[in-house]
Amino acid sequence: MATGTVIIQRDHCKGCELCVHACPQHVLVLADQYNARGYRPVMLDESQGHCTGCGICALVCPDVVFTVYRQPVRPRRAA
Repeated sequence: MATGTVIIQRDHCKGCELCVHACPQHVLVLADQYNARGYRPVMLDESQGHCTGCGICALVCPDVVFTVYRQPVRPRRAA
């Protein structure tokens, strides 16, 4: 399985939660703090390392706040 991460522009996020519900890995949550616009922005909860970098969050985000990074799985070498 691929691994990945997302960078979120927190000050542009309005906390609509579309990405939270669309994330198949369930690694996006709303922050407890407010951003500069007065919204609770989304944040990545990567405590379990489950983000695959699938990019679904970026596809559904109306505010284009996500930058997605994905690292492919390296094939194992035969012994």
